[in-house]
Amino acid sequence: MRRYGKHTDEDDIRTRPGRRNTRPRTNIRPKHEDAAWGMVLTVDRGRLTCLVEGRTITAMKARELGRKAAVVGDRVALVGDLSGQKDTLARIVRIEERTSVLRRTADDDDPYERVVVANADQLAIVTALADPEPRPRLIDRCLVAAFDGGLTPLLVMTKSDLAPPDQLLELYGDLDIPYVVTSRAELETGDAADRVREHLHGKITAFVGHSGVGKTTLVNALVPEDLRRTTGHVNAVTGRGRHTTTSALALPLSSDTGSWVVDTPGVRSFGLAHIDPSRVIHAFPDLEPGTANCPRACSHDEPDCALDAWVAEGHADPARLYSLRRLLATREAKEGD
Repeated sequence: MRRYGKHTDEDDIRTRPGRRNTRPRTNIRPKHEDAAWGMVLTVDRGRLTCLVEGRTITAMKARELGRKAAVVGDRVALVGDLSGQKDTLARIVRIEERTSVLRRTADDDDPYERVVVANADQLAIVTALADPEPRPRLIDRCLVAAFDGGLTPLLVMTKSDLAPPDQLLELYGDLDIPYVVTSRAELETGDAADRVREHLHGKITAFVGHSGVGKTTLVNALVPEDLRRTTGHVNAVTGRGRHTTTSALALPLSSDTGSWVVDTPGVRSFGLAHIDPSRVIHAFPDLEPGTANCPRACSHDEPDCALDAWVAEGHADPARLYSLRRLLATREAKEGD
């Protein structure tokens, strides 16, 4: 054992380097100028399947993105192994600014909002006319989420062979929402898919709906056969469908380049805790100018709301104001099972 006397110089003493890296930190991040751009098709337990230049690759989020997460529909920049071969992994280093966002919360009192789909052009709200019965309040909530997120709504009514669509159409007639009515027989012949496809050309369309309404069956009729998903059935006792789609998935439309459908998991509730009423009014261009004289933070459903005078002066149809307030009111009402 070596001993040191009182005349020992400090240079004679060995010191162990610390375990921690002493290299100074830097805020400079790599620019990844050689990154390739792709589209997120699905997300599964931290792994993202992306389409890059015609091939699908598996990727993970780079640490430098922090808490920012990529979702289905996102345009992302990727580096690393982009071959798409088995057991290869790329990294997502950037997420392009989104043009639209479909968001929901699990419940109305849940502060955590979930982004379901990014960059979709429209939201196809699928509802059965019977078996299970239509749920207008859930449809209203989906409409509010679409208007808030910048998506154009499309109402798709299935199983018209079991019940007529007239009552439901009357409820949404004043909103001027495009719609398609289909029957079970038309799904088998392909006629239903053809009529729906007319509304999907050149767009990314997210499909949402209550379990058992035939959403995934319709999506399967629209996409190539090798990409079709498992479908379920409606419980005869509860009238509810079984969740067969467990994660959102973007699929290309058959024989239509540039058109995509996004099949999302069936929902039994659609929380709107994150919705700002000031954004919903943008979907009512005939009413929006009338809000200029509204009190600050007006809910558009209170005694001092300027929209009442706007409609009374003949600038807009009273039915449109009623529709707006009905949609906004659904934020406060509970959506039962």
